[in-house]
Amino acid sequence: MSADAIRSAVERMNAGDLDGYMEVYADDVELHGYPPGVEGREGARAFYTQFRAAFPDLNLEVFETVEEGDLTAARYAFSGTHSAEFFGVPATGRQVRVDGQSIFRFEGDKIAVRWQQMDALGLLTQLGALPAPA
Repeated sequence: MSADAIRSAVERMNAGDLDGYMEVYADDVELHGYPPGVEGREGARAFYTQFRAAFPDLNLEVFETVEEGDLTAARYAFSGTHSAEFFGVPATGRQVRVDGQSIFRFEGDKIAVRWQQMDALGLLTQLGALPAPA
């Protein structure tokens, strides 16, 4: 069931429905792997608002999910066009594609904890904010 909740939230994000996406998060969700200061549901909302502004054509794709007890793991990728400033990096107009994985702990039908790992180095390299590895 929690894998279905994640897939439904992703569909809402892809449709530009941030409010619908945020419904799956508990108010006091504990977030790991996000930038400093991103805390709770409202912190996540602020982060994703900035993310959607920077990548307005954002597309999330979930490849696999694995469920065990109250935990669900998901492997995903997002793609989009960098159209506005993102964490200090001015808009580049570049297309990006970034892989990531998350583990979610659900309490009932809400995400209580999210552990997030995303290829931030790859993202910054694609944006030209860091040089490509030699």
